Amino acid sequence: MCAKQRHNYRNLKIWKLGLEITNNISDVLLNFPKHERYDLSSQISRCSVSMPSNIAEGSSRTDKSFSHFLGSSFELGTQLLVAKHRNYINENNLKILEEKIEEFQRMTMGFQNGLG
Repeated sequence: MCAKQRHNYRNLKIWKLGLEITNNISDVLLNFPKHERYDLSSQISRCSVSMPSNIAEGSSRTDKSFSHFLGSSFELGTQLLVAKHRNYINENNLKILEEKIEEFQRMTMGFQNGLG
């Protein structure tokens, strides 16, 4: 791909999966206690929103710099483990989200390698 060519992020499977994860997270956060609204809940929300947002922002750049905007979803996984420890999220929801995050991470690594 030419270095000046841009990606249409809306066509990228990785962006679509990131958006799906963001929406799933939003649904889960509805059950968090109100006292977490400005702490863990807010961190989780910002982190999940940044995943597809970074893909979209990176798509406006050249291939080489795009890889710098793919970021990491590992922070989100850690935050969900904290939520599970505090009993804000059940085991089933955690497992579903972890599987999607792992898929996103695999896709991210593959996408970055493809930009090489």
